[in-house]
Amino acid sequence: MADKTQHKIGRNRPPRVQITYDVEIGDAMQVKELPFIVGVLADLSGDSEAKKLKERKFVQIDRDNFDEVMASLEPSLSFVVPNKLDDASENLAVDLKFQGLSDFDPMSIIKQVDSMRDTYERRNALNALLAKLYVNDDLASSLNEVIASSATDEELKTKLQELMGKL
Repeated sequence: MADKTQHKIGRNRPPRVQITYDVEIGDAMQVKELPFIVGVLADLSGDSEAKKLKERKFVQIDRDNFDEVMASLEPSLSFVVPNKLDDASENLAVDLKFQGLSDFDPMSIIKQVDSMRDTYERRNALNALLAKLYVNDDLASSLNEVIASSATDEELKTKLQELMGKL
């Protein structure tokens, strides 16, 4: 006879909480187990219009379907923070969307915020240039000459682009 889903899950992942009580049936005592069910009501959709409580349904969620459930709920965050990345504006508008647990990773957050992504890409480009400077003495001396002879930032950018084009 085929096992019920409840029994399959019990074999693979036994429940962490087991609530039992003793029942007296005739002269015998039987142990009955109560299911441990938790219901969570949460508004994870941001500013979207919430359904009426009667129209909402419980969603079965576990570690196997967590990302699928999160993608279907489409949780999001929208807020304003002080801009510490540049002096262009005082505040930075942040709109984050989460499709799975991996979207909470710092790199995923960086990819969703334009100014953070640009800063991260510039940092990676500078690290790549620094790595080239360690192995190429001619490049290091050329770069030092360009920096010493440039009067403005625009001249420096132009000369650096010319120098990087030669590589």
